Amino acid sequence: MIPIEVLLVEDDQGDILLTREAFELNKVKNRLHVVNDGEQALAFLRREEGYSDAPRPDLVLLDLNLPRMDGMEVLEEVKADAALRSIPVVILTTSEAEEDIIRSYQLHANAYVTKPVDFDQFIRVVRQIDNFFVTVVKLPNQGHRL
Repeated sequence: MIPIEVLLVEDDQGDILLTREAFELNKVKNRLHVVNDGEQALAFLRREEGYSDAPRPDLVLLDLNLPRMDGMEVLEEVKADAALRSIPVVILTTSEAEEDIIRSYQLHANAYVTKPVDFDQFIRVVRQIDNFFVTVVKLPNQGHRL
C-alpha cells in the first residue's frame, strides 16, 4: 500500500502528539505533516512561504480553533481554490456546536469529527479516519490531480 500524505492543522501540542501516536500505534506508513495555524496551512497547501518543497496532501485533518486564521476560513479558502478543492478535508475539533457542524458541511468539509477527550477514544478515532481514507476511499493518484 502506497503511503499517503496527511496534513494536520493543529495548534494544540497535546493533540499533535496524540495524533502522531495514533499513526505510530496503528503502524501507519502515511506521512504526517503538521502546521500550527491557518495561514501556515494555506502556505503549505499552496507551496508558499517556506513550503515550496511541501508535498501535496492526500488528506487534511483540520482543527477549527486556530490562531491567525481559523479552520472555517481555511476550509472556505481550500474549497474555493480549484487547485486544492479535490483534497479531502476532515474537521477534527473539540466543538460539538451544531452551527459549526452545519457550516463545515456548507463549506464542503468531507467529514466532521469531534475529538474525544479520552486518550484511548482519541487514538481509536484517528485510526478510524486513517483506515477509512487509506483502505476504504479511493483517492486520486498524486500525478492526476485536477
